[in-house]
Amino acid sequence: MAGRINDDDVKAVRDAVPIDAVVSEYLQLRNAGGGNLKGLCPFHDEKSPSFQVSPGKGLFHCFGCQEGGDTIAFVMKIDHLSFSETVERLAAKAGITLRYEEGGYNPGHQRGERIRLVEAHKAAAQFYVDQLGSAEAEIGRKFLAERGFDQAAAEHFGVGYSPAGWDHLTRFLRGKGFSDKELILSGLAQDGRRGPIDRFRGRLMWPIRDVGGEVVGFGARKLRDDDNGPKYLNTPETPIYKKSQVLYGIDLAKKDIAKVSRAVVVEGYTDVMACHLAGVTTAIATCGTAFGGDHIKILRRLLMDNGSARVIFTFDGDAAGQKAALRAFEDDQKFAAETYIAIAPDGMDPCELRLAKGDAAVAELVQPRTPLFEFALRQIVKRYDLETPAGRAAALDEAAPVVARIKNIGAQHEVAVQLAGMLGILDTQFVVKRVAQLARWARDRGGKGPATQPAPQRGYDTPAPSAAPSGPALNLRSPAHRTERELLKLALQRPELVSPAFDAYGIDEFTAPPYAAVRQCVQDAGGATGAPSDYLDTVREAAPNDTVRALVTELAVETIFAKNVDEAYAGDQLVTVRLRAVDRRIRDVQGTLARLGAHGDPEQLAAVQNELWVLTQYGQSLRNNGAAAL
Repeated sequence: MAGRINDDDVKAVRDAVPIDAVVSEYLQLRNAGGGNLKGLCPFHDEKSPSFQVSPGKGLFHCFGCQEGGDTIAFVMKIDHLSFSETVERLAAKAGITLRYEEGGYNPGHQRGERIRLVEAHKAAAQFYVDQLGSAEAEIGRKFLAERGFDQAAAEHFGVGYSPAGWDHLTRFLRGKGFSDKELILSGLAQDGRRGPIDRFRGRLMWPIRDVGGEVVGFGARKLRDDDNGPKYLNTPETPIYKKSQVLYGIDLAKKDIAKVSRAVVVEGYTDVMACHLAGVTTAIATCGTAFGGDHIKILRRLLMDNGSARVIFTFDGDAAGQKAALRAFEDDQKFAAETYIAIAPDGMDPCELRLAKGDAAVAELVQPRTPLFEFALRQIVKRYDLETPAGRAAALDEAAPVVARIKNIGAQHEVAVQLAGMLGILDTQFVVKRVAQLARWARDRGGKGPATQPAPQRGYDTPAPSAAPSGPALNLRSPAHRTERELLKLALQRPELVSPAFDAYGIDEFTAPPYAAVRQCVQDAGGATGAPSDYLDTVREAAPNDTVRALVTELAVETIFAKNVDEAYAGDQLVTVRLRAVDRRIRDVQGTLARLGAHGDPEQLAAVQNELWVLTQYGQSLRNNGAAAL
């Protein structure tokens, strides 16, 4: 059995790796105020950023889908790792040696599956790089040189060579302690008649890395005529490699994509190399599959969907390239960025263009050219005879629904006018109205689906089910709920401002059940007074279920709604929550007094009247003296 990681080491890892540094490897973060950062959530699709990171607290929370937690929780969620795998990965990044309990640490057996597969790929990548200098790899070096790539370029992109023998890599990785099962599972080897053999043999190798920079697969280019395999052979689908979810070069391009809000999508590994070497450092490529929805999600998180974002597609000018461009246009509306297509003269790809005309020609190629929607429409229109009324009508029938899909009404109108010009239809308004009608019909059809049923309400004192619903649906227009929320945020984020008064507040002073549950967590964690360095972790651990824990994280990350977060502001929230609790109790006592009437038990009547007098005096003191009366 795998040993349990020492608790102190887990805490050391959590403290050593800044959450904003980890999250920034997957998405662009911008200032959100109050020391927080924001970005587009990597766990659900959204148009505006609701995902916030609090570097000071080491927590993240999405106000859209309610995902939240610390650095470990983020990496577990985004990379689908177990707890131990995540801690091991972050420990390696921070240079921390982990201690294992229950029998010690055996690296060969106790590391998680994903960690092992990534390590196998890392070792394979270095093996291939070392082989590129061998005599056998002369054909590979020649291939690169003929395309304008020297040794420095090969090293920059980690290009390597897989020997032509049956099991060179397999034997090398066995020597590193990897099992045959791991080699098969990783896709680096495949079953042969006498055991595992290398999947890639006698080919030029490109390492494919994920957004975090880990090698998760390879692209292999055949070099010899006697190789009966495909021109390009990629890693098969594995636990760490999904071709629809990786972009070649994203690890090198992500910072510049976020910085300049521009991405260039090319078709091959050598095209990415050519672009980067020509100064177009935002170039990326898909890996043996069409550009699709999952690729868009990766780019959108880096582009942040601001108004100046640009995505430029470079496709070959042949029929296959045009088909690829039309496929890209099918997903165009999933971008908030503007999309363009660039086709080099004579149908050259960026690699060929760099060889023929130099770096400047590549840089010029990817300057925004033709909007993707315009290219798609021209491909439709040119199939019809526009000299005849029937041809123009048929072209309009096919093209108008494409324009109607454009969500921005202003852009839709402008493109409809352009379509009229392409078709040679003089009555522009006829085309505009036709497009608007189709768009309206599409919206109406989309609105006829079954109404969404609200999720059943679940008590905050019951364990969370495996598929926990999103966060609590509270009426935040209620002033009471807003103030209770602010007070809890202060208790979690700035406990020194509300203690010791906060610790004297009863659970029943919080009228929203979710907020009462969070108040209970603070109490169970020992209160806000003298909060230790691991205060937030303790409060989160005190939560009875994942739903309450998520709300604690949310409140710990959410910005406090005050320009100056000081003792005066904290005192106002304390007083308001307490005063409302006092007023509620006064109403209850008044009801009791009315029920007793003039003929009730004199002793009981006197006690109730005395309580009412005390509460009234306390309420008046709170109104007159504020926090000093607490």
